[in-house]
Amino acid sequence: MSGILQGLQVVEGSAFIAAPSGGMTLAAMGADVIRFDPIGGGLDYRRWPVTEDGHSIYWRDLNKGKRSIAVDLRNPQGRELLTSIITTGGENSGLFLTNFPARGWLAYESLRQHREDLIQVSITGDRHGGTALDYTVNARAGFPFLTGPADDDRLNNNALPAWDFLCGKEAAIGLLAAERYRRLGGSGQEIKLSLADVAFATVSALGYVGEIAINDEERQRHGNRLYGAFGRDFETSDGEKVMVVGISGRQWTSLLQATNTEDAIAALADRMSLDFKDEGDRFRAHDEIAEILEPWFKGQVFSSVAEKLDARGVCWGRYQSMRTMVEEDPDVSADNPMFNVVEQPDVGSYVAAGSPLDFGELDRVAAQPAPRLGQHTDEILSDRLGLSSAEIGRLHDDGVVAGAAS
Repeated sequence: MSGILQGLQVVEGSAFIAAPSGGMTLAAMGADVIRFDPIGGGLDYRRWPVTEDGHSIYWRDLNKGKRSIAVDLRNPQGRELLTSIITTGGENSGLFLTNFPARGWLAYESLRQHREDLIQVSITGDRHGGTALDYTVNARAGFPFLTGPADDDRLNNNALPAWDFLCGKEAAIGLLAAERYRRLGGSGQEIKLSLADVAFATVSALGYVGEIAINDEERQRHGNRLYGAFGRDFETSDGEKVMVVGISGRQWTSLLQATNTEDAIAALADRMSLDFKDEGDRFRAHDEIAEILEPWFKGQVFSSVAEKLDARGVCWGRYQSMRTMVEEDPDVSADNPMFNVVEQPDVGSYVAAGSPLDFGELDRVAAQPAPRLGQHTDEILSDRLGLSSAEIGRLHDDGVVAGAAS
């Protein structure tokens, strides 16, 4: 595989989303990512969604472009093999990404005895080493109190596993940063990263902590209204719904021009003694502004609304179901260079995304299928450890390793 990370060799021991998405991010840019799993599959190997015959679509989409080795993790010989795979190789190897408990043979200090410049990213649930999932972290981070309609005080966890994916991206960045540090003359090191800290860092960066500490105000639910500026959903005459946003001055002006409401909005600003050049004032008058804009959207069909908003360069989006997105949106199809059709083993063919990064000096790396569990076992034992076919055969016979099921 080509790509900006071609030649980089990463070993991944993982389950669920955060760590696998980190390895997937690196593989999508051309790194050789070897994922190891117990024979028969790990905790997430059959995670939903699955096909009618039980093959996990989830597992395959999170492991695109990786190589797979299946090993008996309880067998001391299997652990020795994996230790060698993690720690052998040249200057572009010795990179290990995991969310398995970093203790015993997987502890950084244990692995470092075999390679002094080892770089290991160890993901935990919280900074104390405890377990957590995206839903539990999201609950702690306060977002269920902000999610949902303004007049509904029920708690709503977000279905998007945002912290998992942000954690995966942070893990990939951390690994690359440590590799650069080592390459420029530094040493190897362990990078510790917790799912909870990713959420808390994000909350801090978005001003939620400062808002309470300085203003003594806690953010409230606003439904689909954009906080701090103007933005909300509107319905067209044929029942379609769109989200429009006016944060910047240009976005705001374009929205008024497209809806022919400039005079009415100016009169509203005078009546309320507000300056709508200030995005905060737009938020203060959010409901009154919406009352002026709503008849324009309600008075025409979606296609007409879309044409007029696009003509003025308005920032807007259509509310569409997952099915509509997959079946109708050209940006989620091979029309978008990020996507290509992939034949996922035991699952079938469909469009899958490669890296969203488009490097100007390099061709895009096409999305690759996930491996079958153990598909590259013999290949990895041969090219990484230099084992002969007879030695590999004995490992199979002894149940230490396994290849892909036929």
